[in-house]
Amino acid sequence: MFEETYTDYDQFAWFYNKYWGGEFARPALAIFNIILLPHLRDRARILDLCCGTGQISAGLAEKGYLLTGLDGSAAMLDFARQNAPGVRFIQADARSFHLEGRFDAVISPFDSLNHLMTASELERVFCNVSDVLTDEGIFLFDLNLEEEIESQGNSINMIGEDHACIVNAVYDSVKRLKRYDLTMFRLESGSWRRSDVSLFQRYHETEDVLRALSAAGFHRIRTYDARKEFGFTLSDGRMFYVARK
Repeated sequence: MFEETYTDYDQFAWFYNKYWGGEFARPALAIFNIILLPHLRDRARILDLCCGTGQISAGLAEKGYLLTGLDGSAAMLDFARQNAPGVRFIQADARSFHLEGRFDAVISPFDSLNHLMTASELERVFCNVSDVLTDEGIFLFDLNLEEEIESQGNSINMIGEDHACIVNAVYDSVKRLKRYDLTMFRLESGSWRRSDVSLFQRYHETEDVLRALSAAGFHRIRTYDARKEFGFTLSDGRMFYVARK
């Protein structure tokens, strides 16, 4: 059984909600309008897997879809419930979740699955997704590729009157593992509070992703280069996958 608490992401949740969740949601929803939503019925049931702070769930719910959001971080989900008050949110581990009912689509956006460290973990998640999808359901997710390294700097600074976040990234090209070291400060009740956390992403080989999808029963798979095909400008090296059984 996998650990189902994500306290590292809890510490990061406030900054993620302020700086990242909404920024990604806008272009992601525009891409969904092209490759996902035309294939769904009205009021289709969608599972937002690794939903973070819920901005994408909110955008899809506003279009009339029936959303369920799932994430391992309690703090992320607290923000998600504020951002999408009409959506049902569940705290669970993507590698071991079980839900009643079936969904017309499962999405896992914003390189969430890069936070899985092995191909076997990818396959476990893909099997869980297959279990909750209808026979003609659609699985849509995106992953950062190694090319992303070339388009991103090694440090990011976000500074406001009551907060600051310094992000330094280190990449191990042998392990294909990127470590983000975050130092965060927030002014709360007149005092500054500091927290430090390291988060990790692995760049999975496309062949490994396709192999894991096939092992989980997905045999109709399309890939889309985010920048080349959709003009996605937040970063290079992002691939969208659309998979059916």
